[in-house]
Amino acid sequence: MTNESANISAQDISQYPWLVAPYQQFCHLCCQDKHSHAQLIAVDMALGGVALVNSMAKSALCINKTQGGACGHCKACLLCDAGNHPDLHRIQSDGAQIKVDQIRQLCQSLTHTAQQSGARVAIIEHAERMNIAAANALLKTLEEPGEDTLLLLQTDTVANLLPTITSRCQKVAFKAPSTQQILVWLEAQNLLPAADEQGKRHDVTWCLSVVGGPIKLAESLHNNHYQQLLDYRKDWAKSLQSGHLHDSLLKLTDLQLIDALKVLYLYLRQYVVKSNINLTDSADKSARLNPLIQSRIIALAGEVMAMSHKLSTTANVNTQALCQKYVLQFKHVLALT
Repeated sequence: MTNESANISAQDISQYPWLVAPYQQFCHLCCQDKHSHAQLIAVDMALGGVALVNSMAKSALCINKTQGGACGHCKACLLCDAGNHPDLHRIQSDGAQIKVDQIRQLCQSLTHTAQQSGARVAIIEHAERMNIAAANALLKTLEEPGEDTLLLLQTDTVANLLPTITSRCQKVAFKAPSTQQILVWLEAQNLLPAADEQGKRHDVTWCLSVVGGPIKLAESLHNNHYQQLLDYRKDWAKSLQSGHLHDSLLKLTDLQLIDALKVLYLYLRQYVVKSNINLTDSADKSARLNPLIQSRIIALAGEVMAMSHKLSTTANVNTQALCQKYVLQFKHVLALT
């Protein structure tokens, strides 16, 4: 367990328009003292889940809180900004799991009197990573939290939480941003590519599922990562057509391989979609894949995605051999036509 807090203020929340509504709703309830002692924040980290819980915690600890959130100037706010508020506790996973000893220590800390004579707040990041013993250890505190205690459970995957946990929390209402909202947000930061001569812009949102969300996409557009993803997509197209690997796919590291496979997954799915797009009576019907071929390409895409997940815990993979394997499988599927 750590008492460190990221330096995220209510002002930072305004940088992510999709977080403003849930944050303001919490602040409104907090001012009226009508919020539940346990809040479930099912907002992926890639969408700013940690930024939201940090701001909620700061608002709850603020001495002069308002409907708009933390004042930003009181002693509690300054301690939060410095990352050393003694009554703000944070749990992060120890490796792949949040373990029972971490939760037991947290629950014990929450029984102590607040050092700043205010609330005691606990943030649990990636709450879905609690193992069974850890989740069960938290139940008593969720049922009997003590006075002026607030637990903020952030999760990327709410379905992986035990029902006994979710049923004891108030779920923060959240609506993920649409593709159009993400584009408007990126444009406001001058991150979108320039339009071509016809006034059309390249759609950068195609890789949202690869990078993990709009915040990570913005980071990728800032550096060379997005261009790297484009290279993977271009080189997969060339490789699947020719039957052998091209350019960037010949020199992948283990970490890059995961991104490359996620791009291949998207490419295969899109390949099937494009084969079905509004072919007119006069169009070449040979361009349409038969249902059996489509199902086999989708199955191959699923195999690729499963491997990308597996690779996060597997090392020393022959990257070229694996990529070539998928190219040959694709060529074999098409040969069945």
